[in-house]
Amino acid sequence: MLVGSAAQAQFETRANFFVGLTGPTAAAVGDFNGDGTPDLAVVTISPAVSVEILLGNGDGTFRQGPTYPVGTFPYYVSMGSLRNNGVLDLVLNDKASDNVWVMLGNGDGTFQPAVAYHTTAESYMVALGDFTGNGTLDIIATEGYNKAGTFDCNCVEVLLGNGDGTFEAPITTTLPYGLTAYSIAIGDFNDDGKLDVAAAGESLPSFENAILLGNGDGTFNPDGYYPVGYAPGSIAAGYFTSSKNRLDLAVVANVAGTMSVLLGNGQGEFHDSTYSVPTAPVWVIAEDLDNDGKVDLAVADAGNPPGVTVYKGNGNGTFQKGVFYRAGTDEGGDYVAAGDFNGDHKTDLIVVDEVNGLITTLLNSGVVSFSPTTPLNFKKQAVGTTSPPLMVSLTNTGSKALKIASMKASAEFGVTSTCGTSVAAGAKCSISVTFSPTQKGAKQGTITIIDSASSKPQVIEVLGTGT
Repeated sequence: MLVGSAAQAQFETRANFFVGLTGPTAAAVGDFNGDGTPDLAVVTISPAVSVEILLGNGDGTFRQGPTYPVGTFPYYVSMGSLRNNGVLDLVLNDKASDNVWVMLGNGDGTFQPAVAYHTTAESYMVALGDFTGNGTLDIIATEGYNKAGTFDCNCVEVLLGNGDGTFEAPITTTLPYGLTAYSIAIGDFNDDGKLDVAAAGESLPSFENAILLGNGDGTFNPDGYYPVGYAPGSIAAGYFTSSKNRLDLAVVANVAGTMSVLLGNGQGEFHDSTYSVPTAPVWVIAEDLDNDGKVDLAVADAGNPPGVTVYKGNGNGTFQKGVFYRAGTDEGGDYVAAGDFNGDHKTDLIVVDEVNGLITTLLNSGVVSFSPTTPLNFKKQAVGTTSPPLMVSLTNTGSKALKIASMKASAEFGVTSTCGTSVAAGAKCSISVTFSPTQKGAKQGTITIIDSASSKPQVIEVLGTGT
């Protein structure tokens, strides 16, 4: 059942996947093996420089796929069908070599070895778009110093695609105002049918977001710049107002702790407003998270505690006060991406925790709000005994009664509740969970709730250790 406008985009942390000691930096979401379920391509830099494929199980969890070595210091990954055959491919930057890297997909969750394409300098970020209008994806990279440290490009470069997964030599456009751009977003900002670029970075002593209007041949013309906060790290493009020919931008700045919302006029010009965001905003995406037809913003926060702040859009270029959802441990909310990871037709989120090597799934629970939103973690419990209960509060934020068909616990965990078979609109109930280990060692399970809010079960992750 597709939840309508009553859905509030409540998120709950219900799956964690470790991808190494430390070092996942970004992830691309796509169906890499053709089974209809979103998978992840995760960039990792420690303990090895690689791309790790995590295959989706259809319930918000993932299983280990293949891992591929790539580049010297990749940090970001973009995804698209470079051969126009429906098979998804990957493109990565490299912050320590004068290359970008292309990995062609085989359509079964595996990829061919990474192929290097030379660029003028080290690439800070990559994106994909059709910059010539010929129906083929091209690569765009923002660049700074070359590997030898002898030349500062301060440019964006486009590598035109040949339609077969190969690319031409880069076409260089120098950025204005001496700008070194660390983040880019693409879109048609002046509504002329040609892709443009927003590039944010430092033009010391200030920090700017420059607008580059596309010429339709892989080159660009500068068209103004806009001040943003200190150390802008991510840009998201979307239609923040009801106008579908006026593309807008959101830019987050880590050190400044700000988000600049730049509203477009459809002619390549913007006016801005600034929102206060969490301690250390690192990444921003623009998605309709509650299915109300209005674009919302999700901001990854690497502060302590880490997580994601969701700003619901009002549809007029303004946003409601942010709601924070914890994800990861310590200081680790470094990247956020969206997808329907449990097949219930609602947009979920994944958060990358670079510090702790963790991918966290935040499932969109629609009209069901859980507190806490994090997994229940029991203290060590002696085998043959039962723990004191841990409590979860369930609130029905919808406009209709929530019907509950069943509530079951995994083996060695127990559940009772005051919810009954129905929770009235706006009402709440309590869920009580206990842990009764039968043998020593770490245990992991779920409380599974079948209800009318979704066609898929709601789950509460539970953890414990028998001693």
